[in-house]
Amino acid sequence: MHSRRINGTLALLFLVQGTLSAADWPQFRGPNADGISVEKGINKTWNQKPPVQLWKTAMSDEGFAGVSVVKGVAYVIDHAPGQDVVRAINVTTGKDVWSYPYADTQKSNFGYSRATPTVNANRVYVLGRMGLLTCLDIKNGKPIWSRNIMTDFNGKKPNWNYAMSPVVDGNKLIVLPGGPGSLVAALDKTTGKTIWQGGGTREPGYATPIIATFNGKKQYLVFAATEIVGVDASNGAELWALPWGKPSAHIPDFVLIGNSFYVTNSYGEGCALVDVTASGAKYRWTNKEMQSHMATPILVGGLLYGTTDPGDLICIDPQTGVTKWRQNGFEKGPQMMVDGVLLVFNGHNGDLVMVDPKPDAYHELGRFKPLGGQSWTMPVVSDGKLFVRNTTALACFKLK
Repeated sequence: MHSRRINGTLALLFLVQGTLSAADWPQFRGPNADGISVEKGINKTWNQKPPVQLWKTAMSDEGFAGVSVVKGVAYVIDHAPGQDVVRAINVTTGKDVWSYPYADTQKSNFGYSRATPTVNANRVYVLGRMGLLTCLDIKNGKPIWSRNIMTDFNGKKPNWNYAMSPVVDGNKLIVLPGGPGSLVAALDKTTGKTIWQGGGTREPGYATPIIATFNGKKQYLVFAATEIVGVDASNGAELWALPWGKPSAHIPDFVLIGNSFYVTNSYGEGCALVDVTASGAKYRWTNKEMQSHMATPILVGGLLYGTTDPGDLICIDPQTGVTKWRQNGFEKGPQMMVDGVLLVFNGHNGDLVMVDPKPDAYHELGRFKPLGGQSWTMPVVSDGKLFVRNTTALACFKLK
């Protein structure tokens, strides 16, 4: 199943689908990296008419790597003995169009690869947990170039390995090696050659870098092991740095709010709003109201909705840090937004819950259990289909 192959019929179908228009989900947290789908007209009567499963395929990586979907093909990193396997799956049939393996002989560490493939300009970029970065041809999975960001930059991977997803910015591919003078590296996305490296000498966290423009200055927001760092997008120069917590699992992404951004993570560290000016960055407020373990909250109507340890869904005003409401029963679950509603996993039992995001109180619209079991991977919506996974399977459901 996981050998590298290409089937002529499926390849032809893929090429035909490549010309069609679809609401793609090409990278971690969606087209705008904010967890929000542009889809409209989904079925919202789950209690009476739950989504119908179209297909399910086994996953062998025991983990939480995310899914990207572009023009009728889903991309995910799976695992087989001694190797990771990048899989391109036809979303109509659930069958592999192609697959590409690369070596990973280390033992499982909460599963294997964590990163979501990034699809851009007919190429697929994947980062393995041990630092192997590969650019693949979207048509057949053949490698175009590869580098190891740990060995090439003398990088230091975090305790739970590299987890951030590659980020495309124009002609640059942004990664976080964590080596001397190379917390961040910008590579030519076509050739893989280094354009610049910068951000100082810091061990990276686990969050995916965010592209931001504050007061007219384009920069990358990066979670290091004990700091938040703003890096000049043009040359890698450090613009500012703020201390944040102790070395731990800095996993959730930042949420952009004008010339500010919101940050949260667990292990007792809490949340904060950071204001960025031409002269640097400073905390407006900090508190312990939201402590998101892995999932990034969603910004809706000026309010943030996200899961927080020990297992609540919470609505918080990012301008003040004041909690509007909280609802238990969501244990580290991720969330995304589509057609005006939130889809939130109960990370423990695999319930997927539809929530109407309102500031007054928790409003549940329906729920169903697509796979069951521990579900820590963000649900994805593309072209009327819902994609969900747990530690053993990936499934596709009809959402319209």
